Amino acid sequence: MMLEKLYSKAILIRAVEECLLQLFSQGKLFGTVHTCIGQEWTGVAVAEHLQDADLIFSNHRCHGHFLARTDNVDGLIAEVMGKKTGVCGGRGGSQHLCWRGFFSNGVQGGIMPVAAGLSLAQKLTGTGGITVVFIGDGTLGEGVVYETMNIASKWGLPLFIVLENNLYAQSTHQRQNLAGDICDRAKAFGISTRHSSTWEPERLLAEVGEGIATVRQEGKPVFLRVDTYRLMAHSKGDDDRDVKEVEAYRAKDPLTKFSQDHSAAAARMLAAAKERIQAAVALAEQAPLAEESDRCFAAQGAWQPVSWTPAPTNGSERVVVLIREALHRALENDRRVTLVGEDIESPYGGAFKVTKGLSDDFPGRVRNTSISEALLVGLGNGMALADMRPVCEIMFGDFLTLGADQWLNHASKFRYMYNEQIRVPVILRTPMGGRRGYGPTHSQSIEKHFLGVPDTLVLALNHRLNPGEIYDRLFASIEQPTLVIENKLLYTLRVTNEMPPGFVLEHGDDRFPTVRVRPESAPEATIVCYGGMLKEVEEAVVQAFDEHEVICEIVCPSQLWPLNVWPIVESAANTRRLLVVEEGLGFAGFGAEVIAQVQERLPGALQRVRRLASPDHPIPSCAPLERKLLPNADTILQAVLELTSHG
Repeated sequence: MMLEKLYSKAILIRAVEECLLQLFSQGKLFGTVHTCIGQEWTGVAVAEHLQDADLIFSNHRCHGHFLARTDNVDGLIAEVMGKKTGVCGGRGGSQHLCWRGFFSNGVQGGIMPVAAGLSLAQKLTGTGGITVVFIGDGTLGEGVVYETMNIASKWGLPLFIVLENNLYAQSTHQRQNLAGDICDRAKAFGISTRHSSTWEPERLLAEVGEGIATVRQEGKPVFLRVDTYRLMAHSKGDDDRDVKEVEAYRAKDPLTKFSQDHSAAAARMLAAAKERIQAAVALAEQAPLAEESDRCFAAQGAWQPVSWTPAPTNGSERVVVLIREALHRALENDRRVTLVGEDIESPYGGAFKVTKGLSDDFPGRVRNTSISEALLVGLGNGMALADMRPVCEIMFGDFLTLGADQWLNHASKFRYMYNEQIRVPVILRTPMGGRRGYGPTHSQSIEKHFLGVPDTLVLALNHRLNPGEIYDRLFASIEQPTLVIENKLLYTLRVTNEMPPGFVLEHGDDRFPTVRVRPESAPEATIVCYGGMLKEVEEAVVQAFDEHEVICEIVCPSQLWPLNVWPIVESAANTRRLLVVEEGLGFAGFGAEVIAQVQERLPGALQRVRRLASPDHPIPSCAPLERKLLPNADTILQAVLELTSHG
């Protein structure tokens, strides 16, 4: 009786996907459709053994997994039709689903560390649930799959990895791109493995049940290889496989055989499925299309007046200590806060000693990961989806690119494409910049590549703001992925409000305050900078004032994205001369964006504009040459004098 019920579910899944293909041919769907026709039993078998607290992360071929788990035909069909009544309001479409503990994303491999993050959250919070992640044999080409297996095994995460082996990576057969045995890959990490197929449903049910039971009882990952075959194209109609091969698999397909052996029951099940599907399509056709969000995901606070107050008196503690104390407060006050990174545990405490001692006070919540930025950012994304407050340390800012997929295709998109059903309160913090002689791959300022990513924040600390207060505000209000840039030279500096004669230090009342160094006399030029450049700019401004009687005003935002350009425009409107200084490469950089926005709001008002940035070649290890090439007080002073000259 149970097996017949499950066949009914599998028939429903197939009928839904056949309907989706028909709707696509009629022009009623958007984008593409990846069907699991022929693979239905994988999702059916897994869903049968799950409990309410369990979570699923699926991939681009997710419809069967979704329906097997949720039975939400109406929500799926409306979603793929781009309707407001879809499970994600029509925003996610076929590949990007989110509903009641089910998630999917179409980026191969990238979902693995996210699923591990969900699983880690379940372990840390004691929900009693497990996480299931579905991948395909084509995904085995992605390195982050193995990085995740490694940490899942090492940490004993309750993660059930289901690999659907359908022999093809889109159109490429695995004999061309897959070496060795599939299960041996998981075994290499000490993960228990199982092997079954969709052509033996009863055996598959048993293997899944035993595998999930092992995950629950032992709190360790299990890997299940499910041999299967998709009977339709990779997506829509792009199928170059041999017709005889496809037909041979169709003949052994369990639903084909069930229809032959139990024709009356199969016909009854199919009729009931079609009735449900027709009703769902009719409802979706009457529903409105997806609507534009009433929230701006790209430019919050981009034009917000700021009130200025004198900077408060700060103590004499170093920046590194202030950051560590803020992280300690967060860990102490909120059980959801967890730190992950490379070498962040005691006794090492991170490359710049920011986390030194924290793992002693909060064991299990400050964790060393393997060397894998994609993994640790993905872990953060998964924990954030589970309503935790993860902090991911990237040892050097140069390595952000290794985790970029997790930032661009996961963290920044989840909230929107899941129709704001979730938040992603993950923090990435990293040291950036040069002047330490670390050379071409450890001295860059690459934050410009992460500016402008929708639904993210980018902050840059400086020595005129208490970084502990910045982190306190962030932990108190975080709702979106936030990247915090900590310039390497700042760690040893002390936060101070002491200013040379003739200048006043002020803070804006924005959420993450803008710093203004205001001259007591009328300024002749506005200089915009951020982060570690503020110290160099201040030195240049003092020299300009003392040696050349040129008066400048400095505006230093701590929130680079979304950028509130109002304080800059306010100053530039008075001085009509604007210099933007940044340590990274200038082309398509922060300075270019600042100048463009100021020009848009002050058309024709600026008399002179100048950008100062690093040269367009790698940073050398030779310290004197590095100092010469990066923007410094001397080159800034020269740019100021050129900007304010009347010749």
